[in-house]
Amino acid sequence: MNFPWPRRFRPRGTARGVPRRSRLIAAAAALAALAAAGTWAVAGGDEAEVHREDRVFDMPEAPGSDDTVAIDTSWFTSGPEGERRPAVLLGHGFGGSKDDVRAQAEDLARSGYAVLTWSARGFGTSTGRIGLNDPDAEVADVRRLVDWIAERPEVTLDAEGDPRVGVTGASYGGAIALLAAGHDPRVDAIAPLITYWDLGEALFPEGVFKRLWAGILFTTGSTRAGYVEQSTDPLTDPGCGRFTAELCDLYERVAVSGEPDPEAERLLAERSPSAVAESIDVPTLIVQGQHDSLFPLDHADAMARAITANGAPVALDWIWAGHDGGISEDDRVERRVTAWFDRHLRGDAGADTGPAFRATRITGFDSTDGATLLRGAEGSAYPGLEGEAREVELTGDPQTFVNPAGGSPPAVSTVPGLGSLGQLNALGLGLSLDFPGQYARFESAPLDETVRVTGSPTVRLTVESDAPEAVLFAKVYDVSPDGSQQSLPAQLVAPVRIDGTDEGRTVDVRLPVVDYPFEAGHRMRLVVSTTDLGFASPDEPATHTVALAGEGLTVPTAPGVSTGATPLPWWTGGLPLAAAALAAALLLTGRPRATDAAPDPRLADVPLRISGLTKRYKGAVDRYAVQDLSFQVARGQVLGLLGPNGAGKTTTLRMLMGLIAPDAGEIRVFGHPIRPGAPVLSRVGAFVEGAGFLPHLTGRTNLELYWRATGRPADDAHLEEALEIAGLGDAVHRAVRTYSQGMRQRLAIAQAMLGLPELLILDEPTNGLDPPQIRAMRDVMIRYAAEGRTVIVSSHLLAEVEQTCTHLVVMANGRLVSAGQVADIVGRGETLLVGTPAPIDDALLDRVAALPGVAAAARADGGLLIRLDAGGEGRNPGEDTGDDTGDAARLLTELIALGVPVHSMGPQRRLEDAFLTLIGGA
Repeated sequence: MNFPWPRRFRPRGTARGVPRRSRLIAAAAALAALAAAGTWAVAGGDEAEVHREDRVFDMPEAPGSDDTVAIDTSWFTSGPEGERRPAVLLGHGFGGSKDDVRAQAEDLARSGYAVLTWSARGFGTSTGRIGLNDPDAEVADVRRLVDWIAERPEVTLDAEGDPRVGVTGASYGGAIALLAAGHDPRVDAIAPLITYWDLGEALFPEGVFKRLWAGILFTTGSTRAGYVEQSTDPLTDPGCGRFTAELCDLYERVAVSGEPDPEAERLLAERSPSAVAESIDVPTLIVQGQHDSLFPLDHADAMARAITANGAPVALDWIWAGHDGGISEDDRVERRVTAWFDRHLRGDAGADTGPAFRATRITGFDSTDGATLLRGAEGSAYPGLEGEAREVELTGDPQTFVNPAGGSPPAVSTVPGLGSLGQLNALGLGLSLDFPGQYARFESAPLDETVRVTGSPTVRLTVESDAPEAVLFAKVYDVSPDGSQQSLPAQLVAPVRIDGTDEGRTVDVRLPVVDYPFEAGHRMRLVVSTTDLGFASPDEPATHTVALAGEGLTVPTAPGVSTGATPLPWWTGGLPLAAAALAAALLLTGRPRATDAAPDPRLADVPLRISGLTKRYKGAVDRYAVQDLSFQVARGQVLGLLGPNGAGKTTTLRMLMGLIAPDAGEIRVFGHPIRPGAPVLSRVGAFVEGAGFLPHLTGRTNLELYWRATGRPADDAHLEEALEIAGLGDAVHRAVRTYSQGMRQRLAIAQAMLGLPELLILDEPTNGLDPPQIRAMRDVMIRYAAEGRTVIVSSHLLAEVEQTCTHLVVMANGRLVSAGQVADIVGRGETLLVGTPAPIDDALLDRVAALPGVAAAARADGGLLIRLDAGGEGRNPGEDTGDDTGDAARLLTELIALGVPVHSMGPQRRLEDAFLTLIGGA
């Protein structure tokens, strides 16, 4: 889409067919209905000062109504007061409020815009009922807000009553940007993010009810803590929540029938941007998520085609993340939105608005921390969903399969709300499951070269059934060369409703839109199933026969879209996507090999035994991250893993969880050797700092969805026990976005506890917590181990470790320094505190450290900490020789001979000081 990008596309003297006099009268009437009570605030910091004015507007509840709703707003400006600037309306997502976009509003204000945020009807502290961007309600509210902006002295005007204004927002806020541009000719540029074009098609793609997402949508809008209905609406049905009565009625009908009726189609259509497609003719930046089963990429395609046909400049950006999770690109996207407004609102011809088309791709992984490396593939023109077609032949005879009674058990593709599994979904490595007897499968030969699919593949099928219609779900898997692994690109599936199948039908099926590389040697596998967890399937049992009606898949490619090289650190090297995907898949689903060591029955009741564990640094011969590490953990212990940065703790935990393989030694959990995908890992629970959850769902719902994604029986989750141990109380019934950091940490640990694993591994579980929250977390770990389970915790908070842990393993420079009970290590005679009246100098400290029998010496408050030598090669760290008193007496004599002014000496009994002497300054 290469267009000249002029700043104007229509005469400014008259709004499409509306005389100026009528516009001014309408604006005056609207402003007369606004009751404002404003307060001013300042957002400070090191950056430019931002002024915020909070104001509540009274809006007509409906056209011509005397009843009003209150719309809560914030107005942000920065810079000289007398300077005029363009304005930006910034909308929030569904279930959120104006507070969610405050940071972005402040950034836009510092960039030279006047920014208005608001909480839509039924959200935040705004009253009224949710109408899903009803033109007579939410869209009308936006028009009145534009009226108010036109009266502000700091806003640039194109004409009287016509401010220079853009609109942006994500999801729900993205739709209002499109609708505002279609309903109000004063809007000059928009940037809708991860949103819908046709709401009916989003919830009923190809006439199939997207049951799970619709349920999440209406559950989110059903209740809100502290919400009080202030209108005289007689609606009292508690199941209706904050939605309008007609939307509640719509959902109740379609949730039962599983398909839309004409009234539902009409209502959703009139609230969709597609209803005003011919009126959206302003510069539009479309940002859509590749991993988004709610509003997939075909919505962005429909937007682009419609707005381009109106003669407006359009740019598309397929970002990596979406409503299904993934890797955030928020900072880059916000910069691009600002540049888009710089060009089209401010008239800055030098603003870099980016390419006409961009798609984010994986280009490798950082070997230092495992972070995924992203890079943009760019094209000077949008290739569309068909692109440059390529045929991929499929083989497979006609296959007969069934729709189970009640549509259960369902296949699994995307499960909204997977939280911390979102990144795996974004890598195409999330959970996917098809039940035998419920699907047909067709497969290609191994590809002779990599095929990058950019767009929507299609396939022609013949479907026969003993029912008059069939609801089917089609998807294309990426299959590894040996056939043992398959991954579903972006976890997306295409539903299709086919009429007349009792007489046989031949149909063209359009598969999900993806940007995905099928590597050379891999196969494409087409699966057509009768069920999917996210959608409604017919309850009546049916039998279907599906056959290929053509040679196979028609896949779109985009050779004109190229990816720049990613600047990687020299030690990471280049990691091809196929190898990364295969390796990660093996971690999840690896199978036992004949060379695996057999389980040791003598260790069947030992949670963990590590023997001679060694891991070299990548590319090094004699540099070790972990070297010859050995220790054992018993049931009921809370073991603290301690060590300075670089001690090898994280590497040890990664080997323990099967994420990386050791160079030597072994790890056994309950007697079973650990390797990637080892079945015994199902008895291990792990918490990694920064677990993610779907913010608008309750804590309990997040946990239930996570467990459901594992495919294990619901009764095995022991959800109530995990919640009781985690101590969240009634908070589990609240939306996660209302949680404090401590509550989120406890929810993440509850997730790790699901199934009550016998071995629980927690990596820095108290990061970001305040003292009361840390104390609560301590109680969680102690309670979990109380019934014979084992907890391993890596932490840098030594005081907490001392109060929480029963045993310690201390590491330094990749080696074991000490292991044993906390009380023994803290009170061990080999660590002495020598009191001196004043600090000693470096030269004297070095002479003390060089004394025979001294392993390490360090300054401490009030004197020196001295760790005695463990006794040579024949003595293990911490071993009691029975001669600690004699060692201390000899040391005292030698210290005095050196001139150290000793006024006290005794065993060291604080873990912090013991730790410092144990690691010897490492």
